[in-house]
Amino acid sequence: VQLQASGGGLVQAGGSPRLSCAASGRTFGGYAMGWFRQAPGKEREFVAAIAWSSGRTYYADSAKGRITISRDNAKNTVYLQMNSLKPEDTAVYYCAAQWGTVNVRDPLKYNYWGQGTQLTVSS
Repeated sequence: VQLQASGGGLVQAGGSPRLSCAASGRTFGGYAMGWFRQAPGKEREFVAAIAWSSGRTYYADSAKGRITISRDNAKNTVYLQMNSLKPEDTAVYYCAAQWGTVNVRDPLKYNYWGQGTQLTVSS
C-alpha cells in the first residue's frame, strides 16, 4: 500500500489550498482514510477522516466549518479542502489508512501512512 500526499506549500493566511492523497496497492473498501497534522514540537493530531465505502466523514473540532474531506473513488484519491487558513495551521500533513472505522481519531489505529506534505501559512 502506498499513500502519496501532495498539495502543501507556502500559503497566505486566509488561503484555501487543497491537499490530495493518492492511494494505491489495494482496494480500500472497508477502510477509513484520515488526515493528521504535526506541528514542530507538538504531537500528531487528528484533522479529519472519511469512510471509503460509505463516505461518512469525521472532523476534529478545530476543523469543523473550515475543512472538508472528500474522496474520488475513480481516482483512488482523498482530498482535504482547507479554507480560511491561519498561521497555527502550519504543520506537516499526513494521510493514513486503517481497516474499519472503530476509532478514526487515534493515529495508533492506522496501518498505513503517507510521507507527509508541509503546509506553511504566513501571516
